[in-house]
Amino acid sequence: MAAAEGCEEMSGNGELVESSAMEAPEVPAPPLPEMTEENGSAAVVPEAPVGPDPASFSMQPAAVDEEGELPADFERLWKAAHDNPQDFTSWTDLLQYCEQEGHVTSSRRALEAFLVRYPLCYGYWKKFADLERRVGLNDKAEEVCIQGLQAIPLSVDLWIHYINLLLGTLDMNLPESPKRIRSVFEDAVAAAGLDFHSDRLWDLYVEWEKEQGNMKNATAVLDRVLRVPTQLYNTHYDKFKEHLNNHEPKEVLSPEEYEELRELCRQSQKAERAEQSQEEEKERPPGEEEPATPEGTDTEELMQKIREQVLLRRDKVYQDNEGEVRKRWHFEDAIKRPYFHVKPLDRLQLRTWHSYLDWEITELNKDTKDPSQDPNQAITEESEVMAPPQEPLEDTIAAQDDHRVRILFERCLIACALYEEFWSRYIQYLEPQSVDEARAVYKRACEIHLAYKPNIHMHWATFEERHGDLTEARRVLEALEKKLPGLAVVRIRRAALERRAGQLDQSEALLREAVAESKEKPTLHAFYSIKLARLLLKLGRDPSSARSVLQEALEISPDNDKLHMNLLELEVSGDPWASASAVQECVTRALAAPLEPHTKILFSQRGLQFAEDYSNSIQSVLSVYEEHQKLLKELGGTKREAENGDEDPEKLSKTDDGSAVSAQVPPTMPHVPITTPPPPVMGADMSAQTGYGGYSSWYQQPQYGSYGYQNTWNYNQGYYPPS
Repeated sequence: MAAAEGCEEMSGNGELVESSAMEAPEVPAPPLPEMTEENGSAAVVPEAPVGPDPASFSMQPAAVDEEGELPADFERLWKAAHDNPQDFTSWTDLLQYCEQEGHVTSSRRALEAFLVRYPLCYGYWKKFADLERRVGLNDKAEEVCIQGLQAIPLSVDLWIHYINLLLGTLDMNLPESPKRIRSVFEDAVAAAGLDFHSDRLWDLYVEWEKEQGNMKNATAVLDRVLRVPTQLYNTHYDKFKEHLNNHEPKEVLSPEEYEELRELCRQSQKAERAEQSQEEEKERPPGEEEPATPEGTDTEELMQKIREQVLLRRDKVYQDNEGEVRKRWHFEDAIKRPYFHVKPLDRLQLRTWHSYLDWEITELNKDTKDPSQDPNQAITEESEVMAPPQEPLEDTIAAQDDHRVRILFERCLIACALYEEFWSRYIQYLEPQSVDEARAVYKRACEIHLAYKPNIHMHWATFEERHGDLTEARRVLEALEKKLPGLAVVRIRRAALERRAGQLDQSEALLREAVAESKEKPTLHAFYSIKLARLLLKLGRDPSSARSVLQEALEISPDNDKLHMNLLELEVSGDPWASASAVQECVTRALAAPLEPHTKILFSQRGLQFAEDYSNSIQSVLSVYEEHQKLLKELGGTKREAENGDEDPEKLSKTDDGSAVSAQVPPTMPHVPITTPPPPVMGADMSAQTGYGGYSSWYQQPQYGSYGYQNTWNYNQGYYPPS
């Protein structure tokens, strides 16, 4: 159950074991009985915040060591846990050791550090409170319970433990003590009363009111739980009947309801007696008078009629609630691990939570749009056992169903706290209603449960930027980069944020800093250098600085083809008359670098294309072409033939499956030469005809189409550039 998170612990070897200090589990619910009606009604529970406020969640500083030296192995286990704070087993080994040693200070120190990282483990909050109580620090024990409930307000077990702590420490003879206990009960049912497994909390509340002699309050609590779909919903109705039969109606019903039903039943009795007296008068002997009935007396028969009317009204509520339970039963039955644990959930469990959320949200939308229910009838049904609503019925129902959806999300985020998808889904649900509430969920997810998951942090930064809080967006990304240094996508996001904010200088500074810090990692250094060069060229309109960045990067990584490509593109994009020599210099540099042969061919082709497009003399074009042909000859004759396109057009190459395809050009890229060569001359050397005009075939080759740097890094597919 969702409230039992932490009721199972990790043993030293990581196996799940049952904790002897934990409360006994609930008995399984009896099978769902046959039902005749399925029209459910929404439960009425006071609305309360269901998510903890991360800003208020903080552990008190460790107490001064009053017990002398720490146990012998404490420092070793403490260091192991802190060196790898995500290793749950290291923490449980430390906690188990401190508990075995019985050392208060070491136990307190370990529990404080552990619960900051794993606040959903109910069992350790209970252990912490018990530790403080054993040493006589009842106030500290109460503070621990309150901190635990801030972190996990849906924990029924922790609420019960807190209430039992107060019952054991408060002086109940003081008039303010019962008021405080009742206030805590109200907070508990407001926060966790809609949980499907909240039966024990409601039962404890009812029994406490009975012990205080407040039978009417006990009835009011039972009336409320009769409307909540819980696992043991039928036992609450049985307890209501028992409560009603064991006491006079006047003792358990509110004065308004009692007087209403008393008058109704008395009128019914009078009508029955009048009809009966008419029958008896016909058979009564002449002269005999009707026996007198004392006025104003409540007979046992009248009390029984009142009880029947009370149960008649509650029976409709019970039937409606039974329908709500039936709708949810198969979802609840499929949830096998409703508490928090670091072990992954299987796919079936994740699908169950998604399906349950889908259904509950659909019910909310259906209830708010369904016009089939008569508002007057609904108001009458509600007012029979509840105070008249103070706001329109549609708004009341929507608020109740929204609260139910939020409760389910919070339950889901206990079992699935380590899964980003459920946090993101909750935020998507909350954002249209309240940006502040969505922000609070982001804060809780990123600062407590998913501190090392970069995606949701970046979503949070995007969320803040979208809502105009650039300062918070910067803070989120800076904090993420400190926690996960060297993550390229985070630095790029930071630079992009500053660029969108109009802070080009700051964006440039961030990229320059990244370039300077990554010199020991050539691949990452090249990545940042290209990003910086593009910023300087495209937005800064400073090609000189961009050229310097790329040239400096090439000194560190001369074998990085992406740097060569970007530098070539920079030169090609400039004034073609002024950049001709710079383009050829880039090509020459690339051909001299330790690059792959096919990459060198691409650079040579690019230089040849530039000469064809912008050269002002045929001699310079032919000169470049001759150099290109020499390169092809050096790298292999077959490659030259393919590039020149001078193979026999009838020649076919065989594919792996034996089918024949043309080897000259891809079928999707028809051969359209840039320059039309002159027709061949009779008797002339045909090899000469494959000269300058023939080079046009390589222009359409597929390998040139792959040239470029768009998404060459694919850094969105992973956090680090490929090495």
